[in-house]
Amino acid sequence: MPARFKMKKKGVGQLLRSPEIQAEMLRRADVIKGVAIATSPVYLPAADAGHYKRSWETDSTSRGGRRRDRAVAKVRNTSYYARWVEYGTEKVPAHHVLLRAAQAGGGNQ
Repeated sequence: MPARFKMKKKGVGQLLRSPEIQAEMLRRADVIKGVAIATSPVYLPAADAGHYKRSWETDSTSRGGRRRDRAVAKVRNTSYYARWVEYGTEKVPAHHVLLRAAQAGGGNQ
Protein backbone atom coordinates (compact mmCIF):
# COMPACT_ATOMS: atom_id res chain seq x y z
CA MET A 1 0.00 0.00 0.00
CA PRO A 2 1.50 3.38 -1.00
CA ALA A 3 2.17 6.00 1.64
CA ARG A 4 -0.09 9.04 1.73
CA PHE A 5 0.92 12.55 2.58
CA LYS A 6 -1.35 15.48 3.22
CA MET A 7 0.36 18.84 3.54
CA LYS A 8 -0.96 21.34 6.05
CA LYS A 9 -0.13 24.99 5.51
CA LYS A 10 0.06 25.63 9.24
CA GLY A 11 2.72 22.94 9.65
CA VAL A 12 4.77 24.25 6.74
CA GLY A 13 4.58 27.74 8.24
CA GLN A 14 5.80 26.43 11.58
CA LEU A 15 8.67 24.67 9.84
CA LEU A 16 9.69 27.81 7.93
CA ARG A 17 9.77 29.81 11.19
CA SER A 18 11.50 27.11 13.27
CA PRO A 19 14.73 27.77 15.16
CA GLU A 20 16.47 25.10 13.09
CA ILE A 21 15.68 26.84 9.80
CA GLN A 22 16.64 30.21 11.30
CA ALA A 23 19.99 28.75 12.45
CA GLU A 24 20.62 27.33 8.96
CA MET A 25 19.85 30.68 7.33
CA LEU A 26 22.28 32.39 9.73
CA ARG A 27 24.94 29.74 9.01
CA ARG A 28 24.64 30.39 5.28
CA ALA A 29 24.76 34.15 5.86
CA ASP A 30 27.96 33.70 7.88
CA VAL A 31 29.53 31.76 5.00
CA ILE A 32 28.63 34.60 2.62
CA LYS A 33 29.99 37.13 5.12
CA GLY A 34 33.29 35.21 5.28
CA VAL A 35 33.66 35.29 1.50
CA ALA A 36 32.76 39.01 1.46
CA ILE A 37 35.40 39.78 4.07
CA ALA A 38 38.00 37.80 2.16
CA THR A 39 37.28 39.62 -1.11
CA SER A 40 36.74 43.14 0.26
CA PRO A 41 39.08 45.74 -1.23
CA VAL A 42 41.32 47.73 1.11
CA TYR A 43 42.68 51.11 0.08
CA LEU A 44 45.87 51.33 2.13
CA PRO A 45 46.81 55.04 1.97
CA ALA A 46 43.46 56.03 3.51
CA ALA A 47 43.25 56.97 7.18
CA ASP A 48 40.48 54.40 7.73
CA ALA A 49 42.10 51.57 5.76
CA GLY A 50 40.16 48.35 6.26
CA HIS A 51 36.97 50.02 7.53
CA TYR A 52 34.88 48.52 4.72
CA LYS A 53 36.32 45.08 5.39
CA ARG A 54 35.54 45.33 9.13
CA SER A 55 31.97 46.56 8.58
CA TRP A 56 30.29 43.28 7.49
CA GLU A 57 27.40 42.08 9.68
CA THR A 58 24.82 39.29 9.70
CA ASP A 59 21.51 38.96 11.52
CA SER A 60 18.46 36.76 11.34
CA THR A 61 14.79 36.73 12.25
CA SER A 62 11.99 34.20 12.20
CA ARG A 63 9.55 36.73 10.73
CA GLY A 64 11.05 37.69 7.40
CA GLY A 65 10.15 37.53 3.76
CA ARG A 66 7.48 39.47 1.92
CA ARG A 67 4.69 38.12 4.12
CA ARG A 68 6.74 37.96 7.33
CA ASP A 69 6.12 34.22 7.44
CA ARG A 70 9.57 32.63 7.30
CA ALA A 71 13.05 32.67 8.80
CA VAL A 72 15.57 34.83 6.96
CA ALA A 73 19.14 36.01 7.46
CA LYS A 74 20.75 39.14 6.05
CA VAL A 75 24.32 40.11 5.21
CA ARG A 76 25.13 43.80 5.03
CA ASN A 77 27.97 46.26 5.18
CA THR A 78 27.41 49.21 7.50
CA SER A 79 30.02 51.57 6.05
CA TYR A 80 28.45 54.63 4.47
CA TYR A 81 30.23 54.07 1.16
CA ALA A 82 29.38 50.35 0.78
CA ARG A 83 26.92 51.14 -2.03
CA TRP A 84 29.66 52.85 -4.05
CA VAL A 85 32.07 49.94 -3.58
CA GLU A 86 29.41 47.44 -4.65
CA TYR A 87 27.97 49.33 -7.64
CA GLY A 88 30.80 51.73 -8.52
CA THR A 89 30.72 55.39 -9.48
CA GLU A 90 31.63 57.40 -12.56
CA LYS A 91 35.31 57.25 -11.61
CA VAL A 92 35.55 53.97 -9.68
CA PRO A 93 34.57 50.60 -11.15
CA ALA A 94 32.08 48.36 -9.35
CA HIS A 95 33.56 45.61 -7.19
CA HIS A 96 30.34 43.60 -6.63
CA VAL A 97 31.72 42.17 -3.38
CA LEU A 98 28.37 41.05 -1.96
CA LEU A 99 27.12 39.72 -5.29
CA ARG A 100 30.24 37.60 -5.81
CA ALA A 101 30.17 36.44 -2.17
CA ALA A 102 26.55 35.33 -2.47
CA GLN A 103 27.32 33.46 -5.69
CA ALA A 104 30.38 31.77 -4.23
CA GLY A 105 29.22 31.07 -0.69
CA GLY A 106 25.47 30.76 -0.95
CA GLY A 107 25.44 27.10 -1.94
CA ASN A 108 25.46 24.02 0.25
CA GLN A 109 28.72 24.58 2.07
